[in-house]
Amino acid sequence: MTNVTQMNETDRQYYFMEKASGHVAKLGEELGRRPTCCVTTFGCQMNARDSEKLVGILEKVGYEIIEDENADFVIYNTCTVRDNANQRVYGRLGVLNGYKRKNPHMKIALCGCMMQEPTVIEKIKNSYRFVDLIFGTHNIFKFAELLCSLFENEGMVIDIWKDTDKIVEDLPVERKYSFKSGINIMFGCNNFCSYCIVPYVRGRERSRNPKDIIREIEGLVADGVEIMLLGQNVNSYGKNLEEPITFAQLLQEVERIEGLERIRFMTSHPKDLSDELIEVMKHSKKICRHLHLPLQSGSTKILTAMNRRYTKEQYLELAEKIRKEIPDMAITTDIIVGFPGETKEDVDETIDVIRRVKYDNAFTFIYSKRTGTPAAAMEQVPEELVKEQFDRVLKTVQETAREQVSRYQGQICDVLVEEINENDSSLVTGRMSNNTLVHFPGDASLVGKLVNVSLDECHGFYYMGHMV
Repeated sequence: MTNVTQMNETDRQYYFMEKASGHVAKLGEELGRRPTCCVTTFGCQMNARDSEKLVGILEKVGYEIIEDENADFVIYNTCTVRDNANQRVYGRLGVLNGYKRKNPHMKIALCGCMMQEPTVIEKIKNSYRFVDLIFGTHNIFKFAELLCSLFENEGMVIDIWKDTDKIVEDLPVERKYSFKSGINIMFGCNNFCSYCIVPYVRGRERSRNPKDIIREIEGLVADGVEIMLLGQNVNSYGKNLEEPITFAQLLQEVERIEGLERIRFMTSHPKDLSDELIEVMKHSKKICRHLHLPLQSGSTKILTAMNRRYTKEQYLELAEKIRKEIPDMAITTDIIVGFPGETKEDVDETIDVIRRVKYDNAFTFIYSKRTGTPAAAMEQVPEELVKEQFDRVLKTVQETAREQVSRYQGQICDVLVEEINENDSSLVTGRMSNNTLVHFPGDASLVGKLVNVSLDECHGFYYMGHMV
């Protein structure tokens, strides 16, 4: 008899995959067809990568992956960054309940950040009794084991960990795109920005061993040209390893990998973006000319209330240094308007930063009160005032971005083709190194290839062009 308690975690999970395969095969015999599964992802790139891990295991144990939620097994990988993200999940669960009444074999699983909140678990237990499996962000590596529990037990299976220091390597992953992939280099966050729930649901920072990261990327480059290194704050990478290594040093190791053509990363926290990292990016032939550097606010008063741990002046100094050292670097950002206590004068400060940094793009959000964060208890700004200030910020972003992006008009540049254009099938859509989108005539044979494209017409945030 196999003693699973003495196995290492990776071997344990492969043992449970084997066991789960038997359960899925038996279900297939009952159904007279291969069981189907649909994984729906809410939220960020980290969640998208987690879903690829879930799909990898589901395919290995015998499920057919489909897009339709009227499936034998439906998994929602949830996001909880805003309260309305939770409401969306509750709304969709109502639809699933209708499907489940018609399909007695159907199973429903919920995982991801939203499941790390005790109030959510209570609500699901009380109001959504038809959900079969609930697990969180810390024990996703146990998915095969949890699948076995699902088949072997009656009633709802709940497995939530408050935190973890575990990182389990070498489990199956099914990539959504063959030519590009996200790679987790670390998990969790130690920053505790006052508006953000992420550190509470993703846990403390823990970095993967650099050798494991390099090995994973080497396994991917056979059919891919681009990887994105993922972490809530990549600049903190390596600090908690037994043999500390900086993010800049990791990038240098990744750059040496043969066959890899493009390296991206996100997200970079301004408070600890080092001179060493700027230097590595400056001299790199593979690191993309795009840096996502969240500002959130241009007002030092608001930044302090947000617990961002830098001032307006420090941010501007950093952006100026990047522009000076790497003139062709595209800088994008995140901005929150309407944070508690924000005045028109604070928004003036944000607009001043936008004009001075000249972002290539900015993701601009109206502050959303997030229950469970310190900012939720602060005095909120009236809605009509927020809307007015938001429109001012958005207008400034659009003006400066148009000016920045149009600099490349008439140039020829490398574009990685990502897909057939969703609005016009005679066009393909690709991305420049600086992350700007380009649409140009082409067909499916170009997807996944780096091609030279002439940038003919700038349309604000994107270009129309032709292949040369």
